[in-house]
Amino acid sequence: MKLFDAPYFSDILNGMSYKFTASINKEGKWFVARAIEFGVVSQGRTIEEARQNLKEAVELYLAGEPRMKKLISREAPLVTTIEAKG
Repeated sequence: MKLFDAPYFSDILNGMSYKFTASINKEGKWFVARAIEFGVVSQGRTIEEARQNLKEAVELYLAGEPRMKKLISREAPLVTTIEAKG
């Protein structure tokens, strides 16, 4: 069950605001949050807990990968849904 498709989260890292695309899906009893640009994944028992845990996981990822900060857009990406037959 897909709950949200690509909400945008931003945070302050070294005084700069970064935005990334996230999706949150219900998987069993957990909400699984994925940062699409980074491949970072986290989870929580609620949507808000999954969102907060993902935010923290991305902050840790960026702290360990300073060169990634140069590749991140400061503007929200364009996100769309595409339907394919199959």
